[in-house]
Amino acid sequence: MNKKKYGFTFVSVLLALALVAVGCTPKNESGNSGGNNGAAGAKKSEFRMNLASQPPTLDPAQVQDQVSATVLNGIYEGLLRKDEHGNDVAGIAKEWKISDDGLTYTFTLRDDAKWSNGDPVTAGDFEFAWKRALDPNLKPEVAAYAYQLYYIKNAEKYNMGEAGATADDVAVKAVDEHTLEVTLNAPTPYFLSLMSFSIFFPVHQSVKDNEAWATDASTIITNGSFKMTEWKKNTSITLVPNENYYAKDEVKLSKVYFTMVNDSGTELSMYKTNELDYAGMPTGLIPTEQYESLKKSNADEFHVQGTASIYYYMFNTTQEPFTNEKIRQALSMAVSRQDITEKIALGGEQPAYGLVPPGIKGEKDEYRKEVKDDYFKEDIEEAKKLLAEGLKELGLDKMPAIKVAYNTNERHQKIAEAIANMWKVNLGVETSIENQEWGVFIDNRNRLNFSVARGGNGADYNDPMTFIDLFTSNSGNNNTGFKSPEYDALVKKAYSTDDQSVRMEAMASAEKLLIDSRAIMPLYYYSSVFMVKPGVKGVFMDYKGDVDYNRGYIEGAAE
Repeated sequence: MNKKKYGFTFVSVLLALALVAVGCTPKNESGNSGGNNGAAGAKKSEFRMNLASQPPTLDPAQVQDQVSATVLNGIYEGLLRKDEHGNDVAGIAKEWKISDDGLTYTFTLRDDAKWSNGDPVTAGDFEFAWKRALDPNLKPEVAAYAYQLYYIKNAEKYNMGEAGATADDVAVKAVDEHTLEVTLNAPTPYFLSLMSFSIFFPVHQSVKDNEAWATDASTIITNGSFKMTEWKKNTSITLVPNENYYAKDEVKLSKVYFTMVNDSGTELSMYKTNELDYAGMPTGLIPTEQYESLKKSNADEFHVQGTASIYYYMFNTTQEPFTNEKIRQALSMAVSRQDITEKIALGGEQPAYGLVPPGIKGEKDEYRKEVKDDYFKEDIEEAKKLLAEGLKELGLDKMPAIKVAYNTNERHQKIAEAIANMWKVNLGVETSIENQEWGVFIDNRNRLNFSVARGGNGADYNDPMTFIDLFTSNSGNNNTGFKSPEYDALVKKAYSTDDQSVRMEAMASAEKLLIDSRAIMPLYYYSSVFMVKPGVKGVFMDYKGDVDYNRGYIEGAAE
């Protein structure tokens, strides 16, 4: 995609993979002293970006947000990693074999893979990490993505605490120090793509002796391109190259510095004064009112990229009046998505009426081209009718006031204000809005301590299932209270076969069921608006909006 274009067209994921050398902005921190382009003279080989908020956790078993993942993806590496084209390439595993029936994967680890403290990375570290994430003593909100390990034989039984199921039954086994054998329940076409996802990262086994290991830079032992040297809470994180990394010669940046500044004006100012090399989404923000002027004044640095992500509101379906489906449908139908995308978001976003965004593979083309997201239409009169029917079913005379929670962010605030106004004008519903610090916001959602809350999801791998299985009954990411045996059965059907036609049909049916229930209120499919300094090379944003800086470098930087 040509990053100089200000609009975009969603194409297949591989085309949307943006081969841009973007000085990306995952979620956290802000600038440090000096700068790549400062007046001090020679450029420094440092990359600086803003995360906007504190990472809630840096434990691979617990990460469920992009802020944390942005840091994690620099300090950890899985069996495989993604290159700039989105291809699965060798990571800690130098090679792998798949059995003829597609059920058994045998990974051979590199002999020179080491942890940041010099210990060898072994197959046992992967077995330990995966089984740790599946430990039934952990609450779902602690290891929210544990269900992604359910592809492995007996993983779900162990995680759900079924009688007699033990960790030894989970079909992941360290055959020896360099050989990991994994047996699946059914052939899974995208299983290799999961190997670069955080829940599949290894964990150093010393964590068994320190429950707080992931909260301090001095106790975080990692195996990625970088290691953490400093973590100033709510202020900054500093990474430097990991001298024990097997491909340390490919790591060119001398430092990655994350700031945590949650103000779009300040972030843009830091970018303009060369305190940041990257500004904007997915973790930071550029003031929307400055988009047009920045397109003209910084045309080579201003980028808009479509990403396979969705922005939505979620209802707590366990709390009245949101237990009533008609009320949820009414609220969803009374919102103008076009107004939100064209008057607030302003970054080329597309109104959403489904769950799976454009850019995700389908049976033969893109899923969204093959399965239209026409599950409902905006209709104020029909919304009024449904609201009245829903209130009558609950025995209520009027709709109680609604409280909408969102994590601190100027765009989220503007959208919340707009939706509150639409509900007031179109349905006569009073709504208050509340901003919460990121960690508190995530915790409240996980505990269903909310009425209506902002939500968003990006792809973890290139298949519709990355969105569909978020809302199963056992998913740690299902923060809605929505539970449907029919939905679960459709997901299980898609899990159990590698017949793409059968899989897509089952997932399309599940998507329709979820959207019809309106446990979530889809608003738009994301695009990312960001700025990156011209000298930043080898840093890229992938199709789902994640930033990879592992092989990045600063053009012309002093050695």
